[in-house]
Amino acid sequence: MKTPFDSYCINDIPEGCKRCVRGEKLVLFITGKCSRNCYYCSLSNKRKNADTIIANERECSTPQEAIEEARESNATGAGITGGDPLLVISRTLEYAKALKEAFGNSFHIHVYLPTTLLSEENLSSLSKYADEIRIHPSFLQKSENEVQKAMDEDIEKLKLANKIFKKEVLGIEMPSFPDKKEQIIEFIKKASAFIGFVNLNELEISETNFDVFTKKYSFNEDTYTISSSIEAGKEVLNACRILGLKLHLCTAVTKIAHQYGNRLKRTNALPFAERDKEGMAIYFAIYSTPKELENTAEELKKYQEDIFIDKTKNRILISKKIVQKIIKLKKYKVSRVKEYPTSDRTEVELYPLN
Repeated sequence: MKTPFDSYCINDIPEGCKRCVRGEKLVLFITGKCSRNCYYCSLSNKRKNADTIIANERECSTPQEAIEEARESNATGAGITGGDPLLVISRTLEYAKALKEAFGNSFHIHVYLPTTLLSEENLSSLSKYADEIRIHPSFLQKSENEVQKAMDEDIEKLKLANKIFKKEVLGIEMPSFPDKKEQIIEFIKKASAFIGFVNLNELEISETNFDVFTKKYSFNEDTYTISSSIEAGKEVLNACRILGLKLHLCTAVTKIAHQYGNRLKRTNALPFAERDKEGMAIYFAIYSTPKELENTAEELKKYQEDIFIDKTKNRILISKKIVQKIIKLKKYKVSRVKEYPTSDRTEVELYPLN
């Protein structure tokens, strides 16, 4: 049942997950606005309810910027998420269409949708570009006396979606709640006639659900995942194995060590980068001020094949083979820097060499 990427599955996993764990998916956060207010939402304060567009770590204002990020990260597909992508349906369609036109039909797009705004019109529009739909049911946020009614409403939305999307590319995605596993099993069984897969996620704490979760649950030693969430998810998978669905339990380790880690390894680095086993980029750099940057570059022009001017961070990257030559000049401070190869290029280590 356990996969090589630290998740659990029965009957294989959907295509979106396969590309995700290989680090091939662009994460396209299309809006933080949502049609629901789930108490367990794990979005950060910065993203929740904010109408921003973020492709991986890059804030975007145009589809072209998302396309550039997809190229930089060597993505073969995108997961469009929110918030609720249906609240900004025109934007969602615009970006999905642009990605397909830029990379072709083989560029796999899956979309995460709450049930609230699901309609035949919205789903038909999405079907032009979306290869896979992942629906998040509403019953999980309901009180005990509202659960059954919400389940019935969720099933009707799945029936509607199944009229437009083939069963094998239509699924449900939800957190693995230790205290709701019987409800989750019941819902999956009811939904099995209309869907092809289920993706459960290990339940994680965040700054926006912290107050609720600290009262309801205990945590694993890593402090950000809920105790027994994985165990509950495995029980759900076993209870539903007879349904013939693709069943997948995605863990926090899967997301960090595989999905994110593999994406870092695939993401392009700047010139002269060395890469460590985690995919981090290591450079040798001369840091400067914006005013002095061009002067320094001019002074080093005889090394022009071994230098790169990085104006975004006011520095000159130098190849490893000239590091000692530059240090011997005793004019420039050279540092060894380790950073994420993502668009924000956050530095995690900076070590002066002279």
